[in-house]
Amino acid sequence: MAHKQHTRNSSGPAGPSQRQLRAGELIRHALVDILREEDIHDEALAGVSVTVTEVRLSPDLKHATCFVEPLGAGVEAAPTTGHESEIIKALNVHSKFLRGQLGRRLDMKFTPDLRFRHDESFDAASHIDRLFDDPRVRADLERRNDESEDDA
Repeated sequence: MAHKQHTRNSSGPAGPSQRQLRAGELIRHALVDILREEDIHDEALAGVSVTVTEVRLSPDLKHATCFVEPLGAGVEAAPTTGHESEIIKALNVHSKFLRGQLGRRLDMKFTPDLRFRHDESFDAASHIDRLFDDPRVRADLERRNDESEDDA
């Protein structure tokens, strides 16, 4: 009988461990507080509110990928529209400072290295919404609903 080996790899079929998820949420909450309270002297971050949507940790908890979304990104009238890459770049430039602040707030054996990335899920969701609003797609969905009602 074959023995199934337990994987600790976050990219495996089992997904991230409870430890990774719990530490990621602790780091996310602490980063939100740091970004709200600390004054980071960078022109790209001046007056910008950033939402930390998710923090994914490596299995050894030494590397954290922080997914962020500038407030108002994707809204045409928002001042952050079109500047997302500059904001992400500025956060990555100041990642050592943010890591230091994080180390003071969290009781962890290691404070992970931080890497910031733009959270593309909001763009994907709005793209899907636009597709559902397309009259051709809507007509196709309504036709399917009518067919399923006829079968019942």
